Amino acid sequence: MQPVSRVVDLLDPALNTFANIDVDEARRRVLRGDPASVRAIDGSFALVASEGITVRMARSMDRPLRYFLAKRHEGPALYVADRIDTLHAALAADGLAAQFHPSYTRMVPAHYVVDLSLVGCPDPDPIYTRFFTPERASLPPDLDEIGRRYVGALQAEIAKWLTRIGGTAEPVGVAFSGGIDSGSVFLVTYHTMRRLGMSPARLKAFVLNAAGPDVEQARAFLSALGLSLFLEEIPAASGDLDACETVRVLEDYKPLDVECATMGLRLCAGIRARYPEWRHLADGDGGDENLKDYPIEENTELTIRSVVDNLMLYQEGWGVGRIKHSLTYSGGLSRSYVRTYAPARRYGFAGFSPYTRPDVMEVAEGIPFAAMTRYDVPTLYGLKGEIVGRGVKAVTGFDMPIFPKRRFQHGAMPAEAMRARIGGSEAGYRKTFHSIYA
Repeated sequence: MQPVSRVVDLLDPALNTFANIDVDEARRRVLRGDPASVRAIDGSFALVASEGITVRMARSMDRPLRYFLAKRHEGPALYVADRIDTLHAALAADGLAAQFHPSYTRMVPAHYVVDLSLVGCPDPDPIYTRFFTPERASLPPDLDEIGRRYVGALQAEIAKWLTRIGGTAEPVGVAFSGGIDSGSVFLVTYHTMRRLGMSPARLKAFVLNAAGPDVEQARAFLSALGLSLFLEEIPAASGDLDACETVRVLEDYKPLDVECATMGLRLCAGIRARYPEWRHLADGDGGDENLKDYPIEENTELTIRSVVDNLMLYQEGWGVGRIKHSLTYSGGLSRSYVRTYAPARRYGFAGFSPYTRPDVMEVAEGIPFAAMTRYDVPTLYGLKGEIVGRGVKAVTGFDMPIFPKRRFQHGAMPAEAMRARIGGSEAGYRKTFHSIYA
């Protein structure tokens, strides 16, 4: 008798959103495993499909997808969910908790179809097939043209999002700091709502006010454009921060992500307390990764050549099959997007990060960074403001204020005050996380 394999799909299908197909067709495409067909799925998704002993999984950048392969006498069982604690609870309910350890869970990396065969012990290695491979350096070195295309792609994604939710007349929020990414998302959303005949009275720009510099920056940004009426400040204090709770929600232990998610939780909690029914919340996550705008000098593993010359390094890390690729957590934004996803889900928001969409990333990867920077770090850092500012002007007509880069957590609250309250090491956060399952 053949062993019986089992797939336990714990994903919420209602979280999938598609512009061009339905969920059944999306699953069929994933099951076929054809990269071009999966790439053509337009939306936000985390999918598992199976036939016989074959299981295939795929996800968009903005949807975490984890799995755990358990042993049973009847045959292997694959558990699939968006969270580690969901996997653990399902295993416990089936009497399999003794097999569990969080490091045994696996993350499906964004932009790959993961192929598994449920054939029992020993488990075969998964097969990874990339379905999104943007052409690098395909655009001319023209800042106006690049900006127009990049922000044009951003607007197309925002228009699809607004059209999908537009008939409900529900309010729309943007997590806002006045920085380049959240600022451009807000302005393009405002402009697109007006172009589609939607009332901008539905729109708010939510800034977290924990005595950090972002609140003044947000005020200055909107005041310069005559849009101050859209700003809503969400107060928070250092006593509201709880790193242990963040680690439980985040299910990760990288310090910068813990800091970011802590502030994200405070922002979402504050909005939810004020607006119990609010659902739709956009943000600018992914913008830094797309235009390679992180301080290289803060990471001893990086050089400007590694950042410029590797395909989607900030989005995917060092890549599948590389020594530094984590099977448990994936890499780059593919891993760290949970800092945005988990706080939003914790407080019941339907998040939207248009800079994570493939069509937007494809334009970003087409920028000839090497030719335009000649591997000069300050030039690289200056590109983002030039590209997005020109693009916003071309698409919306607004002269967008450009402020120096600052991480979300360091703008919401002074870094010293934040770290005095929740400052911890990666080893400490890791210990906190593992203690949940001790």
